[in-house]
Amino acid sequence: MPYPYLSLTDEDRRKMLATIGVKNFEDLLEAIPEKLRLKRPLKIPALSELELLKQINEMSTRNREGLVCFAGGGVYDHFIPAAVGAIVNRPEFLTAYTPYQPEVAQGTLQVIYEFQTHMCRLTGMDIANASMYDGASAVAEAILIATSVTKRSKVVISETVNPLYREVARTYLQGRSLEIVTVPMKDGMTDLNRIEDVIDENTACVVVSQPNFFGLLEDIEAIPEMIHKVGGKFIMTFDAIAQALLKTPGDYGADIAVGEGQPLGISLSFGGPLLGVFAVKKDLVRHMPGRIVARTKDVDGKDGFVLTLQTREQHIRREKATSNICTNQALCATSAAVYISLMGKTGLKKVALLSAERAQQAAEKIFEIDGYEPYFKGPFVREFPVRTPVPARDIILAMVERGYLPGIEAGRWYAGLDNCLIVASTEKRSETEIARLATGLKELTASGVLSRM
Repeated sequence: MPYPYLSLTDEDRRKMLATIGVKNFEDLLEAIPEKLRLKRPLKIPALSELELLKQINEMSTRNREGLVCFAGGGVYDHFIPAAVGAIVNRPEFLTAYTPYQPEVAQGTLQVIYEFQTHMCRLTGMDIANASMYDGASAVAEAILIATSVTKRSKVVISETVNPLYREVARTYLQGRSLEIVTVPMKDGMTDLNRIEDVIDENTACVVVSQPNFFGLLEDIEAIPEMIHKVGGKFIMTFDAIAQALLKTPGDYGADIAVGEGQPLGISLSFGGPLLGVFAVKKDLVRHMPGRIVARTKDVDGKDGFVLTLQTREQHIRREKATSNICTNQALCATSAAVYISLMGKTGLKKVALLSAERAQQAAEKIFEIDGYEPYFKGPFVREFPVRTPVPARDIILAMVERGYLPGIEAGRWYAGLDNCLIVASTEKRSETEIARLATGLKELTASGVLSRM
């Protein structure tokens, strides 16, 4: 038996294939074009349950818990009020069930409706869906809408958009014969001249982030006009917390707003699960992926909530489906709805302001140290790029030993930026922690430890 978790024998397989009238497994793949088939083994080790548990436990011991976190890049260490967990963990909400069937409880539908309402207010857009997997898949789905409604195949995306989002989008969209043009950055910002040069009559959309991956605030006012002038769509990714201080995607004239909702009451959890936010202008509502909850009246005139506009192939004809995305992050969306409801306008703005203040304090402290300076200059909200005297990876490894995660290394995704450390701060980072981070960096540099790594 080659696969320990599958009880079938070779004889079982032979009988099943014979029953359905095919000679071998490859005959089942005839519908898939030859060039798209994987021709090599997946190289997945066939471990027993005991061996697998040992391996997973060994991997888990590599995690370092309790670090003071200055890392960001799309996922942030924000404070989560205990009330969020208390409400979300109620049995009425705590379920792995995907709430897309008609029998979904009114309470679940209402909380999703309220999540959508919060997202519309946060983004300044007309309509939000009931959430996506994460910010990256939301970007890919936004591109799909733009190419579908414009009937065009060229996608323009700024190099300053989160590189993980760009990577997922390329994977997600492969096989669709789309031309994805990445516009190089200039000094850490989107090069507007290059954007203008590559936009043409075949451009379906332009994707830009505010703030960008380095935490800098882009000057993107002119971009919506550029792309709308040729009939394309403007897709803007946004920061869910910083958004409380900035112009909304709607204010910028975005057609589609996408972002990562993790900072809204969802824990880091070693990288997931995450929560995709997806909102559009009214004219694109029938092209949205996923599902939308609407408010209505029952026969007695009472308010009720109902799933509507589910444009996936399970609900409509396959050729009419806008996306086959099959679930939303309902529990995460519930957490976000509860978090925003508890915070309110004032609380969310206070979190954003405190995060910005802490980031400014961290920048001032770090830039006082010899060898550390801004990698790119520009206004930022809660995240900023630091030029380091040695590769940022060495600094991260050394500071982790001291109990601090000082940021993320831009060189993982950007060639030539090995000495760029992107530092983020949230309202959780105290003045003492910021001072200790700066002291640690200073001591590392002075001790010569880094030069020996």
